[in-house]
Amino acid sequence: MDLMSKIISLAKRRGFTFPSSEIYGGFGSCYDFGPLGVELKNNIKKAWWEEMTRNHENMVGLDSAILMSPKVWQASGHLTAGFADELVECKKCHKRFKADELKTPKCPECQGVLTQPRRFNLMMKTFVGPVEKEAVQTYLRAETCQGIYVNFENVLNSMRLKIPFGVCQIGKAFRNEITPKDFIYRTREFEQMEMQWFCHPKEATKWFNFWVKERRRWYFNLGVKKENLRIKEVLKKDLPHYAKKAIDIEYKFPFGWREIEGVHNRGDWDLSNHSKYSGKDLKYFDEERDEKYFPYIIETSAGVDRSLFVFLLNSYQEIKGGRTKTTKAAKEVEILLKLDKKLAPIKVAILPLVRNKPKLVKKAKEVYQLLKPHFTCQYDELGSIGRRYRRQDEIGTLYATTIDFETLKKDDLTVRDRDTMAQERVKIDDLVEFLKEKLK
Repeated sequence: MDLMSKIISLAKRRGFTFPSSEIYGGFGSCYDFGPLGVELKNNIKKAWWEEMTRNHENMVGLDSAILMSPKVWQASGHLTAGFADELVECKKCHKRFKADELKTPKCPECQGVLTQPRRFNLMMKTFVGPVEKEAVQTYLRAETCQGIYVNFENVLNSMRLKIPFGVCQIGKAFRNEITPKDFIYRTREFEQMEMQWFCHPKEATKWFNFWVKERRRWYFNLGVKKENLRIKEVLKKDLPHYAKKAIDIEYKFPFGWREIEGVHNRGDWDLSNHSKYSGKDLKYFDEERDEKYFPYIIETSAGVDRSLFVFLLNSYQEIKGGRTKTTKAAKEVEILLKLDKKLAPIKVAILPLVRNKPKLVKKAKEVYQLLKPHFTCQYDELGSIGRRYRRQDEIGTLYATTIDFETLKKDDLTVRDRDTMAQERVKIDDLVEFLKEKLK
């Protein structure tokens, strides 16, 4: 089984992701995030939000609406400047493909003849109100950043900000992809973590270079291996319609190098166009320079779902023979998810040594109630203690506490470290502070 198949299997088996509407046969490249997937996603978003808003000056947040006036998408260029893919269809099997992804002039599925390419807009249409007619047609947003641009003046005035400053947003976006594929890498519904940095035009290059370094550093700090990450500059001919310059931060997936985040110098495209289409003057008056201008925008745009995929792949390890010596060890392969402390969905597992001793179970449940308000915990009493350690390793749990017969005598327990497997006895009264110190 290849790595891709192993990750997909693990993700479903342990509750990270499920195919959407699975009992009805699934629904085209949409995924539900299970109990552990939700925790991991929330931890990724929290790590990103804290990095951007706590560690940088002049940074604020926003949560704009998914539904906006259709005029927003006219001004942004999504309806007029080619936010579309070239689509071809096989005349024999009627499957559709992106023209720029084909290697041959024939259908890759059945070798049939293909139609001429035609433009296919990626915006998802919807209707507002009880009557489906063009007058009430709008779109599910294709990116979160437009909500920031149309609120530029509101944020500027309400927060009394001066340039340079940034606005962060995390939210859902939707694209009617022709060929969604590669598990959760490309889906029609996804979540973005975007930051828009408003600056003076003459300082745009400086800030562009700054944010490229900062965003790469974020992945490294969360444990992504340097050899699996690279910066790729987008060629001028491939630049989006709004960009003066762009780079992709790429990860080495099992299916090749692919983008996980983009950093773009968007120039004054967005504010000048929204100013033109809305009739609202969105120029910024710079008191220090005594001039009025449209700020340039440096954008960092990352996918939550893609990041989750990256962190699963990056942390996945197989240990032949297992990590504990048993008679079957030579035939065993243990899976370990070595997720960063900030990201691990479960921080602490609570394990009674055996489940058929009521006093042990009672004490273990008391420990669970003690820890639950402070950490994301999981109580597990099924199977042998060795099997339960392995289950916790497989989901990336950082610490496993074992309540044994010594616990009943001395009111202490064993704490096992995921990475080193080292175990130490800790008094239950000291356990919360001990774990807080470990999880700093």
